[in-house]
Amino acid sequence: MKSNYAVIGLGLFGSSVVNTLLEHDQEVLVIDKNEARVNSFRDIATEAIVADTQNELALQQLGIGNFDNVFVTIGTDLEASIMTTLICKDLGVKHLVCKAENARHAQVLEKLGADEIIQPERDMGQRIALHVMEPKILNDLKLNGQLSIVEFELTNSKFFNRTLKDLNFTNRYGISVIAISHADTEGAAIPNQATLIEQGDVITIIGTLKDVERFEEVATK
Repeated sequence: MKSNYAVIGLGLFGSSVVNTLLEHDQEVLVIDKNEARVNSFRDIATEAIVADTQNELALQQLGIGNFDNVFVTIGTDLEASIMTTLICKDLGVKHLVCKAENARHAQVLEKLGADEIIQPERDMGQRIALHVMEPKILNDLKLNGQLSIVEFELTNSKFFNRTLKDLNFTNRYGISVIAISHADTEGAAIPNQATLIEQGDVITIIGTLKDVERFEEVATK
């Protein structure tokens, strides 16, 4: 589904967000007060604007409140990040994703009404540490509440050459397999009860933190 996006702040993180959106054929407005950064996206973004986003009139004229999703990815200028977030919420942005430099910054953004808050260095540090401790875990995403989504290679041979219906993971372990990638195919697919588990499969599961961890111990033996 195609949505419209605005990305405010074109540092390393913001630029990565923009490039990913463009790779998925999304409409993207990019905004930064640095003209050189804006110019680097002028030929590839839907629209590229030089603006001071602490100026409410400037964001109002850009129609920022009409965007489905807005990313505030301003770097170390915390005042600019906070003011931009405040203005975006006042102008009615539907879904606001903000980058935070530290925990205190994140608390302020949360109080201002940011829908999602990302701390890239902290989040990546956690992922790297987890991967070093548990090399078989490829990705780990914590959701609100007690749910967790984990992607890893299933290496316990007792699960090989059996269908998901036969394995009955939900009743036995309290988890559900939501995606599976076979070693001989590219990309992941949504499985059904007839899907056969094979050696080398990478699976993505969802469940409570406790159930996911319990299943990991069995599945990665």
